[in-house]
Amino acid sequence: MVSFTTVVTAGLLASSSLALPHAHQKFHQKRSSSSSKRGAAYNDASLVSTLTSTGTVSWAYDWNDANDGTLPSGIEYVPMLWGSKMFDGWSSAVETALSSGSSYILGFNEPDMTSQADMSASDAATYYKQYITPYADRASLVTPAVTSSTDSGMGLEWMASFLEACTDCNATAMAVHWYGEAASDFKSFVEQAIETASNYSISSVWITEFGLSSGTDSEAASFIEEVVPWLDSQSAVGRYAYFYCADGYLCFFLLRLDGQRTRNFFLFHFLDLLDIPFPYPCMWWYTTT
Repeated sequence: MVSFTTVVTAGLLASSSLALPHAHQKFHQKRSSSSSKRGAAYNDASLVSTLTSTGTVSWAYDWNDANDGTLPSGIEYVPMLWGSKMFDGWSSAVETALSSGSSYILGFNEPDMTSQADMSASDAATYYKQYITPYADRASLVTPAVTSSTDSGMGLEWMASFLEACTDCNATAMAVHWYGEAASDFKSFVEQAIETASNYSISSVWITEFGLSSGTDSEAASFIEEVVPWLDSQSAVGRYAYFYCADGYLCFFLLRLDGQRTRNFFLFHFLDLLDIPFPYPCMWWYTTT
């Protein structure tokens, strides 16, 4: 199979004598307000800029209570109280985040999974009220993010138990994660999450991690191409972030070649002008409105 980089390089050489017309209007038109839903989940803040130049990303988080690095201008950092291991430093960290402009706080990371935050719904409600609810007058609060597991006591079942125990937690958005095999399954899960949230008078659902469990880069790109416009069209979806901004994941192609983002951006224009399909997930995320 011919590599994508080889195809691009050959195309550039073949067209070097051509005067390329102005890039498609979609690179310059004002982004729709729905674009502000899109976020960047990252471990390396320096990579977030690869997704933000076209204005389609408005926020970012790193599974942490304090930003480790510098985000591009205009990108809101959203702190997370990952779990009990962060309780000791939480007060200082969240104060710093809020004073720096954060307007949301994310709850625990996958407390329904033993390898992650690992909490019972009742314990999570107790900790949430102790550590997160006190900031309800300074930020919008997001529930813990659960997995998409359908096992007993996990996923949306765990979430329902948490919300039953946390009626006075003041959370205004519900967070979920999803990994699976098909766009149709993803949409169905999000719809179930929206229904669960609605049952507890929560009108906004955040999908703070999602992606295919397996598949090629091309399949991942096709998945994103289908679900991103759908997410933008769902009024009950508040924000979402694909898993995640890193080499080998969402930013795979942007970090290839010689690492020069200016050159990479030219390649996006070039591919778009020649109607060459975007086979890597980062490219669709980067260019779509």
